[in-house]
Amino acid sequence: MEKQLPLSFDNTAIAFEAKTDKALKKANFLFSNIGKPWLVKFGSVMTPIAFKLRLPVKGIIKSTIFSQFCGGETLEEAAATALQLGNYHVGVALDYGVEAMEGEHSYDEAVPEFIRAIQYAASRPDIPFIAIKITGFARFELLEKIHRKETLSAAEQAEFTRVRNRIFSIAEAGARHSVAILVDAEESWIQNPVDDLTDEMMSLFNKEKVIVYNTFQMYCHDRYAFLQTSLQKAEKAGYLLGAKLVRGAYMEKENKRATENNYPTPIQPGKEATDKDYDAAVTFCLNHLDKLAVFIGTHNENSCMLAARMLDQKGLPHNHPHVSFSQLLGMSDNITFNLAHAGYNVSKYLPYGPVKEVMPYLLRRAQENTSIAGQMGRELALIRKEMKRRGI
Repeated sequence: MEKQLPLSFDNTAIAFEAKTDKALKKANFLFSNIGKPWLVKFGSVMTPIAFKLRLPVKGIIKSTIFSQFCGGETLEEAAATALQLGNYHVGVALDYGVEAMEGEHSYDEAVPEFIRAIQYAASRPDIPFIAIKITGFARFELLEKIHRKETLSAAEQAEFTRVRNRIFSIAEAGARHSVAILVDAEESWIQNPVDDLTDEMMSLFNKEKVIVYNTFQMYCHDRYAFLQTSLQKAEKAGYLLGAKLVRGAYMEKENKRATENNYPTPIQPGKEATDKDYDAAVTFCLNHLDKLAVFIGTHNENSCMLAARMLDQKGLPHNHPHVSFSQLLGMSDNITFNLAHAGYNVSKYLPYGPVKEVMPYLLRRAQENTSIAGQMGRELALIRKEMKRRGI
């Protein structure tokens, strides 16, 4: 008979131990409303208009959706949130959530912000990861052109060299301070240069330990095979692979573009196929821990339980240095805190930045959440179960 794992994602006492009664009631209110697609759609349209017209919406946003899903407006505020999570053995993947900042000046300015975050993380045991997006340092159209394998002009080649130098500076700082760098996945039509850049950084900085992680979006039907070839490539070149596994974030956009441009969608035929590939990727990674480190970024309880069980079956410690779990701040606390309580390496993705600049990130989060079948219902049911247990 298989040994029962002392881990349950239904234990709400552990899941919400960091939340006061007031915070729990607030989460109940937020998730009750965020699950309504019409409200999210209305907010997505109205919020940018409100900022443009300088209406006093910042306070409302900061005290509601921002405080639920973001660590703060500054690195210092995010660090305070990290400290609070650290009290419950939950680490942090710091994510400077400012999106859509364009132009060479903005790209250059972003680099020291990330290096400052790395230096700060190095002084803290509770911040093992920093997340970056290549599109925060590069023009989208340039990446598109490289993806299509079109010849770059001399000016464009110089532009891409600057992109590479920015990413190199961040990866090098990560290596120097022993802080891991998680490189986010992007849209499929710019993913090749992102993969190539990340592979190059892994070949430079993942010789002895895993510093740089590439992200594999398993809702794309070719990514499981790509994960396998990535490991072969790493082995051949003599470096360790960093594999961050996610299901994916651009499904509707990807399908829409494929239809409009009349090419086969890169997206899996359905959720079942995505789940199958995701769990296959988790299994593959846990079978090759001598050659890679895996970051299991998911809100799926079955995938997390699969990984937890596999570590037990292999007789490996729960806090194996090459295995990390992660969920977004403000979501799936039942997974995060129960994993932490059972001794697994787990962290929260912790976005931070000025409210106005982080809004695109927050709105995307809200839109994603309304499209995750059953996710909001599960969050609410757990929150209400805990409220009932506490008698509030």
